[in-house]
Amino acid sequence: MNKDKNYLGIDISKDVLDVCDNKNVYYQFNNDVSDFKKLLKLLDDNTICVMEATGYYHLRLAYFLLENNQGVSVVNPLKIKRYIQMKLSKIKTDKSDSKMIQAYAQDQEPILCFGQSKTQQESLQLSRLLSIYIKQSTQLKNKIHGEKVLGFPSKLVLRSLNRQLKSLKKEIEVLENQLLKNVKSEYAESLTLLKTIPGIGDKTALMLLVFTDGFNRFESYKELCSYAGITPIIRQSGSSVNGRPRISKMGNPKLRSLLFVCSFNACKFNKACKALFDRLVAKGKSKKLALIAVCNKLLKQVFSIVKNRLPYDANHRSILVKN
Repeated sequence: MNKDKNYLGIDISKDVLDVCDNKNVYYQFNNDVSDFKKLLKLLDDNTICVMEATGYYHLRLAYFLLENNQGVSVVNPLKIKRYIQMKLSKIKTDKSDSKMIQAYAQDQEPILCFGQSKTQQESLQLSRLLSIYIKQSTQLKNKIHGEKVLGFPSKLVLRSLNRQLKSLKKEIEVLENQLLKNVKSEYAESLTLLKTIPGIGDKTALMLLVFTDGFNRFESYKELCSYAGITPIIRQSGSSVNGRPRISKMGNPKLRSLLFVCSFNACKFNKACKALFDRLVAKGKSKKLALIAVCNKLLKQVFSIVKNRLPYDANHRSILVKN
């Protein structure tokens, strides 16, 4: 427990901030910039504001505080939930949650958050919108195909669908160009290095850097694998519980999906990944499990190459950054 720091527990909803300080004094503010300024008056250089990662609702406050040089920590909501359960709390209100967040912070001393650059924030927004547009594009293509196989397709319907698809393609092209421009402005060297890895294409290299903030938030490849949710969970206890190991899936689902798609090409063109896949399959492991192992291998290669600033060499054993 750190008594030198003044931790402020903040429970965030769409419209309201419920705040509790280390003296159990309770405050309430609106979730808007005008009230953020009122909250700022309560803080000093020794204060750390602790909040849960609540979708998008916490972002405005977190970045407002960071821009005003205040300490901020954004905590996984599951940690707060388990802490409340451990305390056997029977009350569940916004006020009580802010108090529990403050108590958790005082006990656990969560790490500080340093935020992301405006370019990185925009890149994440671009990637999210691209994901939506690509799904819509696929739906339109399927709809056009479905209309064409009808006996008497409506020309008006087909023209409308094609116009929408054409417009969507233009928007996707604009967004992809801006995303590439953003990534090159911050991670040009890393982007070039990643594309030397067999199995990692241009778009995959781009999205890896966007999802991981250029790998700046990770000290080891194990942290990176955990972030992707591809680390194994083992359930064994005594003689009665012997669960089958499975991946945690407690991470970025888009990154995990991206890696799984890449693993197929990696098994064909990446020497180390192909050898790993063949070895596991020869031992009787399922192909799906082998592909997940390939995902881990890919992330190890990616992390090593970016951190050591060295291009991929199939005949050279990667020197992984120490954990």
